[in-house]
Amino acid sequence: MKKMGTWKIRLAAFCLAGTCLAAGAGALAAGDQSDPLVTLSYLTQTVLPDLVKSTQNKADAKAQELTTQFEQLAGQSGTGGSASYQVVTLSAGQRMNLGLGAEVMLRVGSATAGAAVNPALVDTTTGENLNHGGALVQNHLYMATMTDHYITAGGSTVKVLVRGSFSLS
Repeated sequence: MKKMGTWKIRLAAFCLAGTCLAAGAGALAAGDQSDPLVTLSYLTQTVLPDLVKSTQNKADAKAQELTTQFEQLAGQSGTGGSASYQVVTLSAGQRMNLGLGAEVMLRVGSATAGAAVNPALVDTTTGENLNHGGALVQNHLYMATMTDHYITAGGSTVKVLVRGSFSLS
């Protein structure tokens, strides 16, 4: 009886070994031409550089497109609009109406900010708001964050640097 039990155990072990060998052979066959493996060196030396180059090309193209659009929008601004700063001289009491996003820097003289709704301008130098009637500080850069905002020249000739759309009245 004991021999019969040993024989069954041996048969089961033989079948198990055969199954393991078949699975191992299947695993060893992986990586051939029909089922290739990807190596780390292939990823780091081929795939990654190609991916980085492709992404950089797309980013450069998009940056150029956005720059062109920005320059077109800046060039379409109303009277006195420009993508670069320009010097504008205002006489005493003269008003400069600023378009949305226009930037202005007081260089000579004095001026006050004006708007129907506060804040009239944002002082980008300090990050604070300048309300209606507030005096501009020389060499601070101000931005109009809404339409219908303006500056009014003080009692003497005023010189400002301005970028964006504006009109004089």
